[in-house]
Amino acid sequence: METSVPEGFELFSGIVGFVETTGPLYVKYADGQAYCGLRIQDKHCNIANICHGGMLMTFADMQLGIGSQVANKIGKFLPTVHMSCDFVSPAPNGAWLEGRTTVIKQTRKTIFATCVLTADGENVFSGTGIMKIPGDNGQFKDIVLPSRG
Repeated sequence: METSVPEGFELFSGIVGFVETTGPLYVKYADGQAYCGLRIQDKHCNIANICHGGMLMTFADMQLGIGSQVANKIGKFLPTVHMSCDFVSPAPNGAWLEGRTTVIKQTRKTIFATCVLTADGENVFSGTGIMKIPGDNGQFKDIVLPSRG
């Protein structure tokens, strides 16, 4: 099974807790954007040996947050308040899963964004998300994700 990581991707330094169990997660910073990546492994797959839908949603949630943070130069953790998705095509075991984010709009308290995930270059998932921009005094005020974008 393929195990390589494409050029430009590095291990994401914010791997803790749940993300640690679902990773390893990689990220590439280029052109003011953050692209998440993951090599699909057995642990990510369902009984059909394709990436489990819940794993795709977890990965998309990370892509939406990290991608929005970098694109809009926000150095804060962006908790997801809403997410919807479409499973476009199966993502096979061993494929390189990669995401990209497009920020649709930022308001004072929220970011609206979309993401597309590809497996070995083929579209497999699309999603939309709304992320909260934490205030300076709230519950998430001290949480900062690592960023290089």
